[in-house]
Amino acid sequence: MTAASQSPRYTVLALYRFAHLENHEALREPLLELCQREGIRGTLLLAHEGINGTVAGSAEAIEALVAHLAMIPGLGQPDYKYSHASEMPFRRMKVRLKKEIVTMGVEGIDPRVHAGTYVEPRDWNALISDPDTVIIDTRNRYETAIGTFKGAIDPETDTFRSFPEWTQERLDELRGRKVAMFCTGGIRCEKATAYLRQQGIEDVFHLKGGILKYLEEVPREESRFEGECFVFDERVSVGHGLEEGEAELCRACRHPLLAEDRVSNLFEEGVSCPHCYHDRTDADRERYRQRQRQVEQALKEGRPIPIGDPLDADA
Repeated sequence: MTAASQSPRYTVLALYRFAHLENHEALREPLLELCQREGIRGTLLLAHEGINGTVAGSAEAIEALVAHLAMIPGLGQPDYKYSHASEMPFRRMKVRLKKEIVTMGVEGIDPRVHAGTYVEPRDWNALISDPDTVIIDTRNRYETAIGTFKGAIDPETDTFRSFPEWTQERLDELRGRKVAMFCTGGIRCEKATAYLRQQGIEDVFHLKGGILKYLEEVPREESRFEGECFVFDERVSVGHGLEEGEAELCRACRHPLLAEDRVSNLFEEGVSCPHCYHDRTDADRERYRQRQRQVEQALKEGRPIPIGDPLDADA
């Protein structure tokens, strides 16, 4: 989504924390009520292992949420990453109860105990410039398609659940090597490093705060990140300085689209793109055209747009 000319109106807060929450179910309603009262939108995930999510609202509303989270027993200090948006990047507010705050599907993984070594953004370039370091992007293929670190291995997964299987096939290649892992905000690579260490790979590192913190702190001229970073909201992507990026979202398959995708003869707004055209039928595309007409009518009349948020934050 291209940044608008006006000053950003909304504060966007990405957060997570692995923590032992005794009764996470009881936290849901108070959190939802506060967010609805303050006009906050987005998604928060609650599980026995902690909290994860991204939300947006006024600066004052986000401050109120942070103050509320600080009062939750056992939660501690979440990892907060702030950015801004010129338009509200979410359509509704959801607080969901989950088995995991980021779904790997492997029992017994505890990042609080087994996670790899944090690397500050300012030190990341030195680590990944070492020829003995294996760099692994723990995100999914629709995210890596629009940007990643130079030299990183792309597992080409569709969901984070596939990452353990991908790793199992490469354990022998990783033994005795330094392994540097990264993701959007830090949560997936924190769990991925814990998994890797439990498989006997000890020299494991991960980028603290993820790509978002790197893009915020590392000067553009020193950056080794190429492209844009996919985010789980209507901005679709951000670039250096966490400025809103140029990517848009295909409403048929929810794949992020770059400029070259949108000039393809397979692209039709709200209907198809080069990534999904051959996987959909003519009947599918006709349904999408009907939906797109509803979207355009809603925009014209100033009504809520009848489409969901880009993707769940625990994908």
